[in-house]
Amino acid sequence: MKLQTKAMLMGFCVVLFWSTVATSFKIALSEMGYIQLLLIASLTALVITSIFALSTGKLSVIRSLFSSPREIKKLALQSILNPFLYYLVLFKAYSLLPAQIAQPLNYTWQVVLILMMAVLLKQRLKIIQITGVLISFSGVILLSFNSGASPQGELSAAGILLVLGSAFIWASFWILKMKNKNEPVAELFFNFLFGSAYLIILSLFIPMEWPSARGLLAAVYSGAFEMGFTFILWLSALQIATNRVILTQITYLSPLLSLLLIHFVLGENISYITVVGLLLITGGIILGNCRIKQSLKLPT
Repeated sequence: MKLQTKAMLMGFCVVLFWSTVATSFKIALSEMGYIQLLLIASLTALVITSIFALSTGKLSVIRSLFSSPREIKKLALQSILNPFLYYLVLFKAYSLLPAQIAQPLNYTWQVVLILMMAVLLKQRLKIIQITGVLISFSGVILLSFNSGASPQGELSAAGILLVLGSAFIWASFWILKMKNKNEPVAELFFNFLFGSAYLIILSLFIPMEWPSARGLLAAVYSGAFEMGFTFILWLSALQIATNRVILTQITYLSPLLSLLLIHFVLGENISYITVVGLLLITGGIILGNCRIKQSLKLPT
């Protein structure tokens, strides 16, 4: 099998997994608080990355990073952004919004990344990128006023601000990673190690009850297929791909497939405004940032 074909098959698996997580978030959040969800998900991802590191002989890389105070400090600070702050803000937003609104709005992190790179790295935006940004933000505006998506007939303003804030956090995380030369899986291990430690400390001050079996399974699933296993699979696909642009383009199928699950599993009535808003956001992203995605190895 050709490497690109193998990478594409792995990419399609990633798309399928990521298309399910918005649904799993909402199921878990119906059974527990957002902090408890993130704690369980982060610990699950830590276990998965630990097993993968052990089975692929990357423990020596992890040990070498442990022996470098400078790298440990950098990874500890990086982990504050992801998974700690990013998912806390995102899960709180999901608890306040319908999944059909939270999921596409979170996708705008890629638009935010373009703007942040232009400001922080002094990269000049081309006309096509500016056009893509404007198209995507028109989708954001459309979704923000899509009150018909909520059973209450009104969307949470706090939820919208939180999910857009999560986009800034995630884009900031990837800006910091641009010059990072650490082995990707080893770095993932430390992200979830420190992130889980922060969450355990936070949980000491938050009352929590043992979740139902349904909630626990949804939280573990979220950690496995939003974070741990799927991140590893995506990184592996990018490493062997001979054409990363084509590979990254298929990830835009994920939010569309996600809407189907949101409708049939969660029972949300998907409005045409949601579909149009999502298409505007993803269309603008596709138009404006292919070259960025090729160079940064970004997930969805």
